Amino acid sequence: MSGPLSGLRIVEITSVVMGPYAAQIMGDMGADIIKVESGSGDTMRQNGKGRHPGMGPLFLQLNRSKRSIVLDLKNPAGRNALLKIVETADVFFFNLRPKSMQRLKLTYDDVARANPKIIYCGVRGFGEGGPYADKAAYDDMIQGASGITALAAIADEGEPRYTTSSLTDRIAGMTAVYSILAAVIHRERTGEGQALVVPMFERMVEFVLSDHLYGCIFEPPVGSHGYPRQLVPQRRPYKTKDGYLSVMPYINKHWENFFTLIGQPELIDDPRFKDIAARTEHIAEVYQILADALLEKTNAEWLPLLEEGDIPVMPMHTMDTVLEDPHLKATGFYQMVDHPTEGRLRTMKVPVSWSKSQPEPDRQAPRLGEHGAEILREAGYSDDDIQALAADGATDLLSDSER
Repeated sequence: MSGPLSGLRIVEITSVVMGPYAAQIMGDMGADIIKVESGSGDTMRQNGKGRHPGMGPLFLQLNRSKRSIVLDLKNPAGRNALLKIVETADVFFFNLRPKSMQRLKLTYDDVARANPKIIYCGVRGFGEGGPYADKAAYDDMIQGASGITALAAIADEGEPRYTTSSLTDRIAGMTAVYSILAAVIHRERTGEGQALVVPMFERMVEFVLSDHLYGCIFEPPVGSHGYPRQLVPQRRPYKTKDGYLSVMPYINKHWENFFTLIGQPELIDDPRFKDIAARTEHIAEVYQILADALLEKTNAEWLPLLEEGDIPVMPMHTMDTVLEDPHLKATGFYQMVDHPTEGRLRTMKVPVSWSKSQPEPDRQAPRLGEHGAEILREAGYSDDDIQALAADGATDLLSDSER
């Protein structure tokens, strides 16, 4: 194993998107991720059409760089096996709700008795101490509760809607990554393990209000909430004669060049557009000028003109054309890999470049329980002990034929 987190061992008991995504990021950076699953496995194993049962496309995209073990945590022998594994771990990472952890006797105190230096991190819907603390949460719920859907309705002049990506799951997952790694640094300096709670709701309210609290940051408010530039209906990919472009004039020079380019240099001195404060106040008007102008030429005509004018622009990709993007091809962003059982897969490289310890996924997503025997051996179990655990229903091992 290589990468900047090589040597860090993380026990992961998460499913769906938020937790698996966070653990995959750390696994890609070299951490040893031990994914603990029930006998039915992570829910995402069944989501979407795949080549074999339990190996759906979303699971494959969220669970590379991990090893899988099946443990029945309601079985005392399965719980004991988990705690034995935790003795050699740095991080215990889960997305079960607090009451579930109490029933399983896997609270921070329980786990810290097995390993006092453990970083115990729970990712969940809501923080402790409030009336939502033990509610279940999914991405759609948090998008609605954090204001994202209401803002979309303002921008679209229509009904509220969810984004077309699991945005809150992934943002909360990335928050878990940096929180865990900061706690690891703290432990290296002080020797102290600790418990962390990463709540989706609070994370996303902070994320949204950082833009949209706006004038209400002051008490009393000096204006309304909502960042105007992001909420006007005119802020969207702009239609051209034959397609769409994502154009983003922002600073004074961009707008001066654009007004000159479209043959309206007199707008440079228009008091509505003279600086960022004025443009923000009249953002719908200036974006409408932009939209009207873009209709006059094709994408192929506009792109060189805008780039020569140093006006930020990108093509508006579809899910098909983004796979053919010349920059992503040149940087080797897309990679074809061979999965041991699922065949040829298209995947994406770690998007950050490192000069010394470049992260690289070390394995593709595991079959359910694929590494159970080796993980238990590392924890000190003999082959006879492992077979006894399997006979007791505490674990489920792949047969030799399945390997």
